[in-house]
Amino acid sequence: MIGGVRRRAGRVSELDRAVSRAISARSPSPADTVFKGLSRAANHSLLWFAVAAVLGSRRGASRKAALRGVLAIAGASGTANALLKPLLPRRRPAASELPAYQTLDNPPTSSSFPSGHAASAAAFATAVAMESPRLGLAVAPVAAAVAYSRVHVGVHWTSDVVAGVAVGSGVALLTRRWWPVRETDEARARPLDTVPVLPEGEGLVMVSNQRSGDPDHDPAAELEEAFPRAVVIRAVPDRDLDEQLDEAVTAAGEWCRAIGVAGGDGTVAAAAAVAGRRRLPLVVVPTGTLNHFARDVGVYDLQEAVDATAAGEAVAVDLALVEVHPGETSDAVIRTRCFLNTASLGSYPDLVRLRESWQPRWGKWPAFAAALVVTLSKAEPVKVRIDGRWTAVWFLFVGNGPYHPRGMVPAWRPTLDSGLLDVRWLRADIRFSRLRAVGALLLGAFGHSRVYGQREVPEFDVELAVPGMLATDGEVVEESGRYTFRVAKEPIEVYRRREENWTGRDRPFLP
Repeated sequence: MIGGVRRRAGRVSELDRAVSRAISARSPSPADTVFKGLSRAANHSLLWFAVAAVLGSRRGASRKAALRGVLAIAGASGTANALLKPLLPRRRPAASELPAYQTLDNPPTSSSFPSGHAASAAAFATAVAMESPRLGLAVAPVAAAVAYSRVHVGVHWTSDVVAGVAVGSGVALLTRRWWPVRETDEARARPLDTVPVLPEGEGLVMVSNQRSGDPDHDPAAELEEAFPRAVVIRAVPDRDLDEQLDEAVTAAGEWCRAIGVAGGDGTVAAAAAVAGRRRLPLVVVPTGTLNHFARDVGVYDLQEAVDATAAGEAVAVDLALVEVHPGETSDAVIRTRCFLNTASLGSYPDLVRLRESWQPRWGKWPAFAAALVVTLSKAEPVKVRIDGRWTAVWFLFVGNGPYHPRGMVPAWRPTLDSGLLDVRWLRADIRFSRLRAVGALLLGAFGHSRVYGQREVPEFDVELAVPGMLATDGEVVEESGRYTFRVAKEPIEVYRRREENWTGRDRPFLP
């Protein structure tokens, strides 16, 4: 066995020397200057940090690519330079065997194996490609040139570079354990052919919330232009939006065949409640700040809503309900609220607010990690009863449908009509629970930690020892001592154009 390893190592060394001899035999050319410059520019990954700064100047996939690239470089550089080089020392190629016009003035003297430059280059290019294949295609040739330059200038053997590329690519792919890559733009949902066609908004009653998103922009005029036959009402401040929409639908009578809404997640949830009660399909126009629900459905702008209503195409979407139970001495009846994305108890709303404030600058996953640490450091445990057993939790999260990834921080929904709730919580009744939670996050091992609980059920009941605040779709809405979460028996119909029917118009850039 040892002899076989030595024979294979000998063949690799022979190949390394053959490649180096072939390169040294080349006549002088401008390429020598180019590869020298690239090799120097990539010292300490300065080249990649500069590229990351350019990519990070744009929001969306470009910024996420830059952040993932920098994280991958940190992991790859540490693995190659701090771990593998000391463990696997190897002599670098002799500078005397190369012509002077190819060699660097001050060649490195550390171990040759593996190439740290190649590891960082491959890590950055792979990470960028994971977030944006188009940007990855632009970065990959530069990364390949940097990796090759280390052989061209005589500071590494070819096998050093190959090993560095393998290390860098592997580390970049490993980042998915902590920061999953969303592979599809929108969630899956059952297509429906039962919704009416609404030419120019005929039969559509739509409410516009000008307080969502940009406070200086009122989308009502654009909606009236896009849907000239629709009834468009402006939300009146300090009045329940669902009441206003209910009144408008009642006034429209049988003419109304669909309900529309322009706003953020909270506004859309209020309109969805009306649509669910009246068994009418829903038209969503995203005008909020983050528009999580619209992005999950696959509606990114006003034009897509126009196209879907004109084609009469929709999908089935689960509507989640939460029953707010009154106190034991209260004569009040059970109140029912709906939510489209998430509901939560405890410190989770604070965590989400922090994450959303930092997300535009850092990206979702780095912002979530930082927000979790900050929130847990200040959080107070909440005592709840789950399945008849009392326990203390830092927060309890309820998703309308299973979120991905399982056993980790919830990121997105792969499907919108599963009929299930995704319930997750962090326990506070275990010794060093804060430290355990942060450690599990850093190791990407939430699902294996004792502080983490999760289940997927159609209904879930939770009782609080002390009445606590409920947040739905990012907004604090109720205070009670008991909540029952469930999925509505019938899904709502939400207009969305079928992917296979898109022709002639590119999908918009996704943030």
